[in-house]
Amino acid sequence: MSNRGNWSAAVTRFLNRLHARLAARARPGSALVSQPEPRSTGSFARGRQLCAGNLMFAGHLVEAPDAMIWDIAPPDAAWEAEIHGFRWLDDLAAVGDARARLLARKWVWGWIARYGSGKGDGWSPDAAGRRLIRTIHHALFLLRGAEADEAAALYRALAAQTIFLARRWPSTPPGLARFEALTGLLYAGLSFEGMGAHAETARKALGVECASQVDAQGGIPTRNPEELLEVFTLLTWARAALEDEDLTAEEAHAAAIARIAPTLRALRHADGGLARFQGGGRGLDGRLDQALAASGVRRRQVEGLAMGYARLSGGRSSLIIDAAPPPTGPASFDAHASTLAFELTSGRRPVVVSCGSGAGFGADWRRAGRATPSHSTLCLDGYSSGRLATPRVADGGVREWLEDGPKQVPVEIGHVEGGQRFEGGHDGYRRTHGLTHARILELSADGRAVSGEDMLITLDDADKRVFDRRLDAATLSGLPWQLRFHLHPEVDAALDMGGSAVSLALRSGEVWVFRHDAGPRLTLEPSVYLEKGRLRPRAAKQIVLSGRAMEYATRIRWSLAKTQDTAIALRDVAIDEAEPTH
Repeated sequence: MSNRGNWSAAVTRFLNRLHARLAARARPGSALVSQPEPRSTGSFARGRQLCAGNLMFAGHLVEAPDAMIWDIAPPDAAWEAEIHGFRWLDDLAAVGDARARLLARKWVWGWIARYGSGKGDGWSPDAAGRRLIRTIHHALFLLRGAEADEAAALYRALAAQTIFLARRWPSTPPGLARFEALTGLLYAGLSFEGMGAHAETARKALGVECASQVDAQGGIPTRNPEELLEVFTLLTWARAALEDEDLTAEEAHAAAIARIAPTLRALRHADGGLARFQGGGRGLDGRLDQALAASGVRRRQVEGLAMGYARLSGGRSSLIIDAAPPPTGPASFDAHASTLAFELTSGRRPVVVSCGSGAGFGADWRRAGRATPSHSTLCLDGYSSGRLATPRVADGGVREWLEDGPKQVPVEIGHVEGGQRFEGGHDGYRRTHGLTHARILELSADGRAVSGEDMLITLDDADKRVFDRRLDAATLSGLPWQLRFHLHPEVDAALDMGGSAVSLALRSGEVWVFRHDAGPRLTLEPSVYLEKGRLRPRAAKQIVLSGRAMEYATRIRWSLAKTQDTAIALRDVAIDEAEPTH
């Protein structure tokens, strides 16, 4: 960890605190002259849990009925960062009854009493942006029944945060954090009397950020599908807020929305959830459909990759593959070594998945989730296809870049008789082992069959020399590899046909069977499913084919085929099971 990084982080914190206190002392006279329609949606179930005193943030549950949230000692920095963003206000507004309103008012005015003077770690530009968006969205919900002095205190707090944001938004790192800060500044500038200049600043800055952060294919540098959805949602909210005031978004802003929408459609599985790659989850239920509807963009994704992902679809099945090099530099702080990994969904049921981001379960789970063995792809000799670098200070915390990952990822997508075909390769093991991983995946037109072929090959004489050296070091016993297929927790898997196949039963009634060519060893092993909003990782299983690379070319063939459909008389309705909190 560099001294320069520590110094930069310390300077950022100092300036945030300085400008927070200056903004709080400004106390401008301000009134809410307009309010954007509340577009942020919360979870009714989560709101009820909050009302019952079950406070779950950043993977930690604190049972504290009727407690003031700001009096609770935070379990870690992630918990503190999450509660300062006020996303819980969406959940309480989703409940909407008197009890939820009282709790929301208690926490909002509690924040003002404790932090409104500019104190505390909650004064960062991205957190202030999130707070402003939620508080302005739900201002009427909060102010119903409020006394005049309470309303004045809320207005002063919002105005102070607006002034702070106007001064500090350029310090946010490019990406989601800056979009949150600018959208909050835009909302506040449009909503408060005498602050229209801030709205114009934010309007123009959003255009600049869209031009620099959203590429021609509608992707962002982190390649995180869920983060792309969050950016897209903010941009649609900001455009709608401008239109409500008869203003127009910057051309680059509108163009970014038009580019992102078809990319998100390509990253959506058959069950409506997003592919869980590069640190992202499936997205809040309904958020993607809501954002796409609000965008007004109906264009479908063109042929080829969408933000570096390939999508094959047939019948009721979707197969999405990570088919590009992982992010680099600061964009890789949450990146995963998942090149050529895939996910398969049948109807409303995920079948083959990635383990997901473990960020909500602590540093060890976060690191494990980023490694190649946590994805449905091939892992060689215990190596990930990309390695984690020395930890660095970033965004006020210690983060690890992903480095030394694949640089060349050639891909070809096309149609074959009876379906679609993906061919790709990556050089993540070429420098260390002299081997290139190549993968061929085919999905039948009816979505009932997936066939796969994975290869480890040397491409030239230099590769052969590297491979020979590794083989000599292994005393000619071969280089061990594992081909993993992580299964969703709701898939009931069992070895079948004398241990030569695996039967996969879905809750919809479908049955899939996994088979492979002779040679590799087939096992069914424990796995985990790292899901945001859960208290702990969910137990799951994984199919593992294993063997040893002894020659310049190793080939593994396998298949997944649906052998039983859902009964026609039954509807496949996904029912979320609430996780027990006791």
